[in-house]
Parts: sequence; structure tokens; C-alpha cells
Amino acid sequence: MSPFTLFSDSSRGYADHGWLKTHHTFSFGNYRNSQRIHFGALRVFNDDFIDSGMGFGTHPHQNMEIITIPLNGDLAHKDSMGNGTVIREGDIQVMSAGTGIEHSEYNANADKPVEILQIWLFPKTHNVTPRYEQKTIDKKQAHNQLHAVLTPNPTENAVWIHQDAWFYLSDLDAGKTLEYSKQLAGNAVFVFVISGALEINGQKLNRRDAIGFTDTQHFEISAQENTQLLLMEFPEELPSFYQ
Repeated sequence: MSPFTLFSDSSRGYADHGWLKTHHTFSFGNYRNSQRIHFGALRVFNDDFIDSGMGFGTHPHQNMEIITIPLNGDLAHKDSMGNGTVIREGDIQVMSAGTGIEHSEYNANADKPVEILQIWLFPKTHNVTPRYEQKTIDKKQAHNQLHAVLTPNPTENAVWIHQDAWFYLSDLDAGKTLEYSKQLAGNAVFVFVISGALEINGQKLNRRDAIGFTDTQHFEISAQENTQLLLMEFPEELPSFYQ
């Protein structure tokens, strides 16, 4: 894996299903790209726009850590573990599929679309007991700083998954610069621009662009305008049972 990979907005796969408009950074559904199967432990990064009242019917998952972040609107969720919730803008939801789960996801609003990021990571442990967790993000903690919303261990303000991964959200004012150092030397980092524009180590990124690092331990993030970003750190190497 090269130490630097650009995932531009224009390079993503796209599908228009009428009720669902979706961009795929990695191979998913009918989008197949042999150069875009995964980036380290990151297997799926989907940017979904779901029409009012529409969604995904009940379907199964197994041995995957699934993270959902609504960017606009609300998403109704039901699963085989007995959970029935609404995931709202400002929330983060995780499911450890483990030995197997089934769930459905629908736009909870009859009058407006919902826009979500859905992310799948390979877990570090096979066949764990399925679990569900959902928390509301304190947006004030994300203003001009990196706010941890996902970690490998239970914390008060973040959800956790079965992987050595950290997710951060940040709302940066134009001209603000942040520094980031990886939690673990062997991890990769993936930065996605939700809105705005930024620069990382001389590389400019615009709305919906992303960049991946492997060998870089420290880097700076400079907002070129008011910018919202998602930074994810996770293992570069997959567990042996996926290789």
C-alpha cells in the first residue's frame, strides 16, 4: 500500500436508484473497481441520499463493524437484536455484526430526504456477539478541534467497536490549522471532507474528497474555508482470517 492515496469526489462510483442516490468510495453493489476494494481495515465508505419514506428492507450482515452517521435528516432503524430507534442528525450509530444480524433502515421523515455516511470496517476479532450502540455527538466539542466520536474502548462521549480504530469529527473555521498524530504507528488514516475545503501536507481537498495515509505519523490539517471533516484511524493490515 502506498503511503499516500487520493480519493477524489469525481473518482467515486455512483448509482441512481431513484429513491437512493449513492456514491461508493470502494467497490459495493454494482460498482466494481479492482483498485478500490478496501483501504486497510476500511471496506465500505458510502455517501447515501435517501428519499422521504424510502430505505433498505431487512437484510443480513456478518463479521463487520458498521458505522452510520446521518449528515441531514433522520434514519429509522430496526434489527434482530430487538432495537428500534431513530438515528438523527448529530448522532453516530454502530453495529458489530459478528456472528450475524439482520436489520432495516428507512428515512424516518415523510417530507424530506436523509443523507448518511455508512462505513464498514473489518473487525479485529471474528464471530463476536452482535451489539448495538448509539450516541449523540456534542457539536461544541468539534468546533476547531478533533472530537473523538468512536474509539476501541467504551467511553462516555464516544461509541466503540471491535477494532483499533478512532473516528473524529471537526467543524473548522476558515484559516484554522490542526495537528494530528496517529494513535498507533501501524495504523492508516483516512480524512474525508464533508463540506468546505482543506489542505493536508500541501494536498488540497474539496467537498467530498478524501485522502489516505499509511506511513505518515504526523500531519497538519488547514481549513481553506469553513470546513466539516471526518478523520478515521484504523489498522493498515487486515487480520489473518481476512487475508
